[in-house]
Amino acid sequence: MQADDSQSAHEARHTEKMRKKQAAQARIMANKTQEKGLLIVHTGKGKGKTSAALGMVVRAIGHGMKVGVVQFVKGAMTTGEKAVFDAFPDNVEFRQMGEGFTWDTQDRARDIAAARTAWDEVRRMIADPAYHMVLADELNIVLRYDYLPLDEVLAVLRARDPMKHVIVTGRNAPDALIDTADLVTDMTMVKHPFRSGVKAQAGIEF
Repeated sequence: MQADDSQSAHEARHTEKMRKKQAAQARIMANKTQEKGLLIVHTGKGKGKTSAALGMVVRAIGHGMKVGVVQFVKGAMTTGEKAVFDAFPDNVEFRQMGEGFTWDTQDRARDIAAARTAWDEVRRMIADPAYHMVLADELNIVLRYDYLPLDEVLAVLRARDPMKHVIVTGRNAPDALIDTADLVTDMTMVKHPFRSGVKAQAGIEF
């Protein structure tokens, strides 16, 4: 009987604690009334930057939004996400415009030209009111190698429609981009199977 009373008292304390948390959360949410287009940056050494961004693209599709995806650096390989997005041609324009990492091409002028072509597509999508969201995948890599002027990129991002979401991914996001962004996530690597000799696998990396 004493154990039952103790359990009941514990449950009552828990219920009261959750009631207070619910009330506090409701007060916080009552002040969150603004809607705006977000500049979102996924950076850091950990895996998942592009995966998280593509998850947002899927979410946007679910809301009937139109999304533009431009992949810098990454070549036109067959990926699971492209196969999915191809099933929603009215909602997603998916452009793989990279030619591989600079150590693959070994041609800086060619890398700069590819980056410029891809950036022109991003600018077009940002300027087009039909797109609700634009993903510039691995743009941070391009900025790190000075393939595009950072000031130009920031000027376009700052001048976009106030309701348009833009996602930028890649390691080593510049400080100025982080300062400009509304939401920044730094992916931290704790463990990665690649370091144990496991290769990139379908459904996980592509």
